[in-house]
Amino acid sequence: MRCSRLFISACAWLALSGAAFAQEQLSIRCMTVEPDEAQRDRIDETVRRTLKMRADLGFEAAVTGGTIDVYFHVIHNGTAGNVPDAQISAQIDVLNAAYATGGWSFTHVSTDRTMNAAWFTAGPGSAEEAQMKAALRQGTADDLNIYSSNPGGGLLGWATFPSSYASRPSQDGVVLLYSSLPGGTAAPYNLGDTGTHEVGHWMGLYHTFQGGCNEKRGDFVSDTPTERSPAFGCPVGRDSCVGKRHPGLDPIHNFMDYTDDACMFEFTGGQDGRMDAQFTTFRLGR
Repeated sequence: MRCSRLFISACAWLALSGAAFAQEQLSIRCMTVEPDEAQRDRIDETVRRTLKMRADLGFEAAVTGGTIDVYFHVIHNGTAGNVPDAQISAQIDVLNAAYATGGWSFTHVSTDRTMNAAWFTAGPGSAEEAQMKAALRQGTADDLNIYSSNPGGGLLGWATFPSSYASRPSQDGVVLLYSSLPGGTAAPYNLGDTGTHEVGHWMGLYHTFQGGCNEKRGDFVSDTPTERSPAFGCPVGRDSCVGKRHPGLDPIHNFMDYTDDACMFEFTGGQDGRMDAQFTTFRLGR
């Protein structure tokens, strides 16, 4: 079986200080535009119905991995942002390492380069973003389109959720700050895990701190401990939700938190299952 695409609606924000990020100025790593709780319930009900129907028809309920084709779109302004092929290759390697345990791999199909100053600084939801994606996006729902640019305003990147593809196919994909690619200048976010984080949204994952300590379903994954707020740096031993109802330390090493790239190294089994189910329902063969 060959699978090849993903989807999510997310915005990654960081406060930049020159070429590097000043840790004390950070407020959020990824300001994801996530659906509200009622919408999340409807999305998950659609997933349940789809997987049951597949099982009733004798199919595997959810695919458990596959190969995702990647189309990489480099946006630059003629003087900045024209990242070399080596950094793009390194970003694909980072994705492959992060998603291998879940059976997912990424194949770099092509790279195109566009000099456009307006697109280079396009923010999420802007007319320039829509124009850029409409002109450049390739493939179908199970193909991953990555755009590297410099949106400014402290943005690290954003992405679209799988459930959004049907209504906004031309906007599907991931946008990354070009200097967050491996070897870039956005330390401590220059090892490529902004890409890992945003692709996680594109695969259907929410932040580990979704809903804080109070929301019953949180990130809709049972094996990520609840977390009151995003973690920054690498605060080993942090436990922001205490008591018997909230066992476990904060998941600071999870790719869906906000910690430094060097601190992130894992997805949970529950997250893997959620990605499989979301991909099957909203991306597979669409």
